[in-house]
Amino acid sequence: MSSQFDTLQRRAAEFNLLRRDYANSALPAQGRQVFNLVPVLLHYNNPLLPGYVSGEVPHGITHFEPSEEQHNFVNDLCLTANCDAVTAVTETTILGLYTMGSTASIGQCCDSDLDIWVCHQHELSRERRLLLENKCMLITQWADTRGIEVNFFLVPDNKFKVGNNAHMTKEGCGSASHLLLLDEFYRSAMLIAGKPLLWTMIPPQHENNYEQYVASLVDSDELNLDNFLDLGGFGRIPAEEYFGSSLWQLYKGIDSPYKAVLKTLLMEAYSWAYPNTHLISLRAKETLHQQEFYDKTLDSYWLMLNQVTEYLEATQDMKRLELARRCFYMKTCDRLSQPIGEDEPLWRRNILKEVVADWGWTQETFELLDNRENWKVEQVRVAHGELLEALMVSYRNLIRFARRNNIGESINPEDIGILSRKLYAAFESLPGKVVLVNPSISPDLAEQDLSLIQVPEARSNPEGWYLYKSSLDTTDILGTTSLEHSPYLSKLLAWSHFNGLLTASTTVHLFNQGSDLVEQNLKQFCADLASSFPVKIANASNLALSRPCEIRHLGIFVNLEQDPTCHWANKVIEFDANASDVFSFGASKECLVGSIDLVYRNSWNEIRTLNFSGEEQIIEALTTILGKMHNDAASPERIDVFCYAQHFRGLIRNRFEQLVTECINTRLDSGRDHAVKTLLIGQQKFGVFFERRGVSVKKLENAIDFYSQLSDTKLQRMPLRLDKTHHTKTPEIVASHSSEGLVQFFFENHDSGFNIYIVDEINRVETYQHFSGNKEELVQGVNRFYTSATSRQDDQSMINFNLPQFYEIVSDANGELELLPYRSPNAQVNPPTLVANN
Repeated sequence: MSSQFDTLQRRAAEFNLLRRDYANSALPAQGRQVFNLVPVLLHYNNPLLPGYVSGEVPHGITHFEPSEEQHNFVNDLCLTANCDAVTAVTETTILGLYTMGSTASIGQCCDSDLDIWVCHQHELSRERRLLLENKCMLITQWADTRGIEVNFFLVPDNKFKVGNNAHMTKEGCGSASHLLLLDEFYRSAMLIAGKPLLWTMIPPQHENNYEQYVASLVDSDELNLDNFLDLGGFGRIPAEEYFGSSLWQLYKGIDSPYKAVLKTLLMEAYSWAYPNTHLISLRAKETLHQQEFYDKTLDSYWLMLNQVTEYLEATQDMKRLELARRCFYMKTCDRLSQPIGEDEPLWRRNILKEVVADWGWTQETFELLDNRENWKVEQVRVAHGELLEALMVSYRNLIRFARRNNIGESINPEDIGILSRKLYAAFESLPGKVVLVNPSISPDLAEQDLSLIQVPEARSNPEGWYLYKSSLDTTDILGTTSLEHSPYLSKLLAWSHFNGLLTASTTVHLFNQGSDLVEQNLKQFCADLASSFPVKIANASNLALSRPCEIRHLGIFVNLEQDPTCHWANKVIEFDANASDVFSFGASKECLVGSIDLVYRNSWNEIRTLNFSGEEQIIEALTTILGKMHNDAASPERIDVFCYAQHFRGLIRNRFEQLVTECINTRLDSGRDHAVKTLLIGQQKFGVFFERRGVSVKKLENAIDFYSQLSDTKLQRMPLRLDKTHHTKTPEIVASHSSEGLVQFFFENHDSGFNIYIVDEINRVETYQHFSGNKEELVQGVNRFYTSATSRQDDQSMINFNLPQFYEIVSDANGELELLPYRSPNAQVNPPTLVANN
């Protein structure tokens, strides 16, 4: 055993050195400097060096001896500062530094970031760990000034030997994945400094008895554990991990689809083979133990593609296999249709040419993929559709997998709720919703010309507006196909803006057949939209995704398509300047609001559009806006109102803004249970009734109607009669958090069990009192029901990701009721689970 062990150690060390050369060759000059200096900056803690933190910051890497280049860097700093050399290292708390992900693989390209695991002794106190995190953050900031992204992940040496109930973060998948993260690490890890990994040295046939086998080697003095880092073996990976990790890859796929498709397909391949899954980290180890030379069969990205290929060929899914190959090819950032560049690594091109040789791709295919940075909306929409379809198939297959294996209890409901809502916000196609078609597929979709053509009723094409990416010149537009169609114009311009087609340099052309829109107002609308709504904003937080969606930014555009004031030519308009209301104007009591367009972004980062026209458009717009706000929602961060009327533009804008602001404030006033507002619109009077459950509107023909409605409302909206064990406030907090379009469960604990309040998609409430069952079983059962219902939609291209939300009703320190997202009773607050970005 000793001789074989020594041989494996030498081979692993040789392969590691070769991979370090590969990694350096794929980095720019400053990136290479950063990569080679990272161990120095973590080994020492000195004010002269980047990353210095005062106090007892953990530093010192076991078995690390700086190279000549690293010594020279430190000595040069000392000479510049005219001080003694930095040599003192009083501890070696850091057991090893390792890259993971695409580094040193065929998937590494010039803009790849570095994901580095900093493995440390698990005995490290929380205070000292925070100091080490701060040191790593400072090194990350220093690396950023040199144009390279370095992400550090602190990993205690016992992380994978204890349970994991981490919360999901933007960088980690919480309880959804644990041992599969270790699989990704083992198949891609490269030692930078410190101890080599023990797992690599243990023969593959002992994976199922890994711990016992290691113990036997230690007992027989064949192994000294002090010379290795032991993160543990796999044992049996439960089905819940495959399901949770796959949902996490779908989550990441929203922002980086090409990377997510490969990893999602890998999880699907793993699930398909379950319980006889052969992890690719084990395949890599088998090759290491049998093969004396390094080739593509040890490359982590090739291994991933190979496993996916075997699965898709076995299931005869050639369509997704072709997509997987394209995703793999684009991840390498190499362009085989062009000669190799001076700074591009030859080793990567040679492997890539070998890999693609059997795919049967034409020169046109290579040229199309190599020109991705110049793709416009036509190519991007095709790619987006292929990616979305592939992810939907993966999702459906994983739902079947979950149902077959009775998955549920080990997946945190809050994590799955957040994941599903993120997917819902990005993928669910709904009327009026702006679908974002370019999640990092192409860098620039801007168009020089866009044309909007209105088609009136009774034509061969459906009425409404059509968007073209050309001018109205016959030679440009003849024979072209419209990009989008909508009954109203604002949806098309919002779609163009948020997808990057419409920019400040775009010329927008108009062919109008029935609306009151003129080119000057069209240009102004485009400018108003751009100034009000930035295209890129921060991703929705997990806190926001755990709550009902709320309007964050509301844009209101009045009289864009229909403007009553533009028809006043040659008319005498009688009005009292001191007593005129734009909603019932002049002697004729004309409403000066002809159309209302809404564009809003909600807290889940969805973009929605709506259009209202006709006699009651103001009432419809108001009730729609207010209906999307539960009583305890936060007020929108920003409300912008614009008006495009030919006359009284400022007056109409100010009056409408005043009305909307007043109604929103009334709706969100938690201290008021009931309120009534009367509105005169044209020659009709309306009553707007504000209650905790929502807003209703009644046309009031006379005073009797008004008071009758007040009485009816009072009778219909009486508070529920409650048991003595209940707080009288409970129905109010439930009603105030009701959110349109969602199913919500509210749990209220009491001595003999708990009460359940279920609010459906249209805010109807069902109450179940004194429920004595198991709350966790109920939550898992509800989720299983919804996922099972989803899985029966196999013939549909879209999936409803919007799983129910679960909340606990609790009392705060002051005895006031508040809502908290429901969490599994076994959940603990641990450091976030780590994932590589590559």
